[in-house]
This record gives sequence, C-alpha cells and structure tokens, in this order.
Amino acid sequence: MAALELVLYALFLLVTGLAVWRRPVAALFLFVVGLALHNAVMAALYGAGVRGSTLTAITAWKEVLLVVALLRVLADALRARRLPFAWAVVDWLALAFAALCVVYALVPQSALGGHAGHRAVALGLRHDVVPVGAYFLGRALALTREQWRALAWTLLGTAGAVAAWGLIDVYAIPISWWRSSAVVPYFRSHLGYHYNGTGHLPENFIYNVGGDKPFLRRLVSTYLSPLASGYLFVVALLVASRWRRGAIALSVVVFAGLLWTFSRSSLVALAVGLVVLACVRRRPRALGAAALVIVVAFGWAHLFPHIAPTGNWTKADLKVQQKLAAKGPKQSYSAINPNEPSLHEHWTSLKAGVRTVVHHPQGYGLGNVGQVASRTNTKLLAGESNYTELGVELGLFGSLLWIAWGLAIFVGLVRARSFRLAAAFAAVLALAVQTDVIGDPWVAYCVWGLAGAGMLRTRLQERLAADLMPA
Repeated sequence: MAALELVLYALFLLVTGLAVWRRPVAALFLFVVGLALHNAVMAALYGAGVRGSTLTAITAWKEVLLVVALLRVLADALRARRLPFAWAVVDWLALAFAALCVVYALVPQSALGGHAGHRAVALGLRHDVVPVGAYFLGRALALTREQWRALAWTLLGTAGAVAAWGLIDVYAIPISWWRSSAVVPYFRSHLGYHYNGTGHLPENFIYNVGGDKPFLRRLVSTYLSPLASGYLFVVALLVASRWRRGAIALSVVVFAGLLWTFSRSSLVALAVGLVVLACVRRRPRALGAAALVIVVAFGWAHLFPHIAPTGNWTKADLKVQQKLAAKGPKQSYSAINPNEPSLHEHWTSLKAGVRTVVHHPQGYGLGNVGQVASRTNTKLLAGESNYTELGVELGLFGSLLWIAWGLAIFVGLVRARSFRLAAAFAAVLALAVQTDVIGDPWVAYCVWGLAGAGMLRTRLQERLAADLMPA
C-alpha cells in the first residue's frame, strides 16, 4: 500500500513540478490554495492509514515545489547573465539572515548552551529560512496585471471557501466527531505535539469559559486551527483589491469566519493593517474602518459567548482542567480581561522571552524554541513571539536582523506602491509580536512570497509592472 501511495504522490509531484518549472508563478497559486488545505488533507491521509516516512514525504510537497521554482528562476538568471530584479539593501538583509541561520545550524549546541538534537536543528533551520526562499521566489517574478488580479481572486476565494466550511463545521459537526477523528493521532503521533485540549485536541480548538461550563466552539476549518485560519482571513481582507459584488460577498463571508475564530489578535491585526493602509494611501476613510473593527472586536467579545455553538467536557477533560487550575492562581475567563488565561499566557511568554534574550544575547542555537522544541521534546526556552524566538535561537543580533529585514520589506512595498500588500504585511508583523506566524506554512510561503513579488522597483520594466498592480 505504501508503494502505491508513493507512486501516486510521485505523479502529483511530477505534474505540479513540471507546471512550476514551466511557469514559476504557478507555485504561488499552489501555495495559496494547497497550504490552506494542507493540515486537513494530511490528517485525512493519516486516518486512511498513510503513516511514517511515507506521510513525511508527502508533507514535503511544499518544500519540493519551492525548490523547483527557485531552481527555475536561478537557471533563467544564469542563462540571461543577470538577476530578474535589481539587488537592493532588503535583499542583502534577507541573504544575511539566511546565512546567519546556516551558521547557527552548524555551531555545536554545547557551545551555545542549547539542548536541541540534530532533528530539532534541521526543523528549526527549515522553519527560519523558508520565508527567505519564498521571498526570493517572489522577487524573481515580474507578475503582470492579469496575474495579480488572478492571485487576488484566488486568495479571496480560498479564504471564502475556508470560512464557509468552518462556519458549517462549528454548527453541523459535533465536537465528539473531532475527538475521535484522525486529527488527534496525526498531531500527537506523527507531528509530535501533545495537546491537553478536549479529547487531546489542541487547546485553542475551543474557548474555555472556566470551570465545568460548556466550552465555546471556534472556527478551525481546514487549517485545524482558529489562529491559522484567522491569519488567512486578515491577509485576504486587506489584499482584496476591488469592491465588486463578488468581492463584497466573499469578504462578508471571510469577515464572519474571522469573527467565529474568536481570535482577538487577528481582529487587532486587521485594524493595524487598515491604519497602515490609511496612512500610506492617505485615505482617512480606512481609519474609520479600523475604528469600526476595534468596536466590533470589543462587542463581539461580549456577544460571542451568548451565540457561539457549545460543547461539553468529558470526564477525562474535567480531571485535566482541575489539575491545571490547581497549579496556578485563579484567573478570569472574560475575553477582554488581561488575566484571561490565553492573554495572560501570551504576555507572560513574551516577557520571559525578552528576559532570555537579554540574559543570553548570543542565542542558544536552532531548535530550542516554539513549535520545533515542543514536537521534538527539547527544553523550551521561548515561545509565542517570532521576535523573541529568533532572539533566543540566533541571538540579539539575529532578532534585530529579522526586524530590519521585515521593516525593509514593508518600506519596499510602500515605495513600490503595493499599498494593500504593505498593509497585510504590517498586520502579519504585528501578529508576530505574540505568536509564531512563520510557524504557519501558509504565512511563511504565501505572505513572504507575495511580499517579494510586490517589491518590483528600480528597472523600467519593473516600475511599469508595479504601476499596473492594484494599489
């Protein structure tokens, strides 16, 4: 059976790889749609009996296509004896960040005080450099106006489909189905995550209102995560370029999906993106939209608990909840209270990460933070924020280099008049303060890839292409 699965996978890679080799821009379309379905498809394959190295090979489809696309643009550059874009400071920063990641992967953990093994280091290297590869792929693509329009509609359509399915799921599919689905063993046995949510689902799969009261269902959709779903929705709403009837209808569905993720950080990030859009386009109207989003966010925090679909804890769940409650101080479960467990955990983790970077500015090496440490049973030295995670891994210099690169991308997008992409990128950088955004493959591949593509500038043909982009 494994041989058949690998043959089918090889055929899939052959077809998509040839498409990407012929037209590297196809990779962006495949990433936008494919990575939105990735977790659901992989969990389904696990449930169908695809396990071990076979499933690991299948999950690597995104890395394979990225490498194929990069090799094609490199081959074209060597044939033409020139880069397809004008090299700039932002590109030096990207290259320097990638080089620093490689250096830290080669330095022995014992020299830095880290605890990561070889697998954790390899996973950490992949986690950190994928955005660099996606960025350079985007930089090499001089997209036409029609291609940008197609990408915008693909992005909004994907977000609309993910939101629509997620809204159906929270009301039509009982939580008991999810507890007994392949999602739990896929996360636990294949990826190595050990969650303590209901039925060993991820903790943020639902919203805990405290005690033994029924919990609230959150939209997780094909991402199997409310946060990752929320990131897609924020980017799609900010990038959607034309308020035509179809776009308005899809945007309403996407915004509804964003509300049902009950991701307060995503709503704040959307507001941040709208403020940035108002500033760079000099349109005060967007400031009103940002204020409206904040008002809706506060109102939704009070309304959602009254209208959200609910679920009940199992007896085993209640025992776990009681143990967790006994370990810490009494907390408020109000969604806007700073002592609410999720908000408190984010804030505590951020402060701890900053302290670690300050007291150990040389860094501990790759693989000692975040998702990678969690899934490889490595001592967790930092989590949540990309800025502190990279600082703990790559030292203070590495974190500052990452920040400089991100700001340079933002400035480049503004200078290239890619205003909506600039707003979306700013929203993602804001989200990175309290979460590992590049740990979500969709963000790492799509947001950084689109950002690179949106920075066309300097050469005449690049400026002409940029002028055709929807602002």
